[in-house]
Amino acid sequence: MKYKVTPTQQERLMREDDFIVSKTDLKGRISYCNRIFIEFSGFAERELLGAPHNLIRHPDMPRGVFKLLWDTLANGDEIFAYVKNMSKDGGFYWVNANVTANRDLQGNVEGYFSVRRKPSRGAVSAVSDLYRIMLDEERRAGPRDACAASLNLVTNILSQKGISYEQFVLSL
Repeated sequence: MKYKVTPTQQERLMREDDFIVSKTDLKGRISYCNRIFIEFSGFAERELLGAPHNLIRHPDMPRGVFKLLWDTLANGDEIFAYVKNMSKDGGFYWVNANVTANRDLQGNVEGYFSVRRKPSRGAVSAVSDLYRIMLDEERRAGPRDACAASLNLVTNILSQKGISYEQFVLSL
C-alpha cells in the first residue's frame, strides 16, 4: 500500500493526556496501534496493520534521525526522539517518542514498542531548527550520502556543546 500525500501546514496538537502507542515487527511493519494513533494518523486500523511505520514519515524529518534511531535500537538501547509525523490528509503532528525493543521470554528482540506523548512547544522549536540544518546537509550530500552526512553533522554540533543526541532530547 503506497499513499501519495501532499504535506499541508495543518498542525494537529496532541492533548496533554494523549499517548500514541504502536508495536512493530523487526522490519518496522505495524502490528498494533491504539485509538490515539489511529486518530492522529488519519488512517483506519486496517490500513495501518501490516503497513510500514514510515507510512507516517513527514518529509521534514531528516533521514539521519531515523538512522540514529535504528542504530541505537540495534545496540540494544532505547531512544527518545522528537518526531514530526504526517497524517493521511497531509497534516502533521509532533511527538516526543520513546522507542524500545520488544523482547520474547528468552530476551530475543521480536519487534519494537513506541509510546509517544505531546511535546512542549519549546522542544518543537529547538528540534525544528536542528532538523532544518540536518535536512539542508542531506540535500547538499545527495541521496546516497544523506543519512551519514546529517548524522555526522548533528553529532558534531551536539558534541561541540558537550552533549549527545539523547542528552539534547532529554534536556528539552
